[in-house]
Amino acid sequence: MANIGYIRVSTKEQNTGRQHADFTSANIKIDKLFEEKISGKNTERPQLQSMLSYVREGDTVYVESFSRLARSTKDLLNIVEELTSKKVDFVSLKENVNTTTPQGRFMLTVFAGLAQLERENILQRQREGIDLCLSEGRSYGRPSAIISNTFAENYKQWKAGKIKAVDFMRIENIPKSTFYKLVKRYEEQNS
Repeated sequence: MANIGYIRVSTKEQNTGRQHADFTSANIKIDKLFEEKISGKNTERPQLQSMLSYVREGDTVYVESFSRLARSTKDLLNIVEELTSKKVDFVSLKENVNTTTPQGRFMLTVFAGLAQLERENILQRQREGIDLCLSEGRSYGRPSAIISNTFAENYKQWKAGKIKAVDFMRIENIPKSTFYKLVKRYEEQNS
């Protein structure tokens, strides 16, 4: 009987420290931890699949919240059903749900439905915002990088070998990823 932890954040830039701290503050000794930085939009996640293969009867899986385990009610309930079929308990700290009790199983279903409703509302508001921008003829999303007034001269210097690409980027004050996009756009416009 082991305590299994599952920690997930959506991107490589995000930090998992808060979820580790939640286990510590709840005085839970985690025997085996599965951690990943990947979107929770589906269950095709390497560490989630490893965790589901690893757990054994009598184990308890701990997560900081439902959203760390699954983003949809269907996925959450399927994962918990798989754990239950293996006689593995599930505990979500944030929602204070423990599937060893009938009340815990009921609350799991209610909270999972609310989490999915929240996610769908966010997506609906996002879609409405995009539609509004389009109907008003405005663009949405991250604004495109702008080719500066000095770009053409610096481009000529760079192409002539008088300055290096890193110098060009520093002079224009742009990151490498933006630099190559601007170079491509500039070349397309001036070919």
